[in-house]
Amino acid sequence: MNHPSDLKYASTHEWVKIEGDLVVTGISDHAQDALGDLVYVEMPEVGQHVTAGEQAGVVESVKTASDIHAPVSGVVVEVNTALEDDPDFVNDEPYGKGWIYKIKPNNLDDVNALLSSADYEAGL
Repeated sequence: MNHPSDLKYASTHEWVKIEGDLVVTGISDHAQDALGDLVYVEMPEVGQHVTAGEQAGVVESVKTASDIHAPVSGVVVEVNTALEDDPDFVNDEPYGKGWIYKIKPNNLDDVNALLSSADYEAGL
């Protein structure tokens, strides 16, 4: 599995990357591999407040559906609309074109409470 060391991870299989004062998030390579071919991504609404650990969306594959949890609390400021037409980006490039949404966190330091790549992999 590919889990870049410059990202942080939630135990619920979401990754985060800090971009300025925003947090970009998606699902990990492990999660997309376990789900199989994705057919639909339900993203939160722009402007929606999300709470760390709570459901913020859903990914559906040919096998199953799985919740996407917010890794940190804050307001959704952007969603990856390209996933509406091509959810395969999550399978093909989970850490690139497959990002799901961006959050303006209540507290950017909350990212520090998430898992490192090594700790995430150790828990798999």
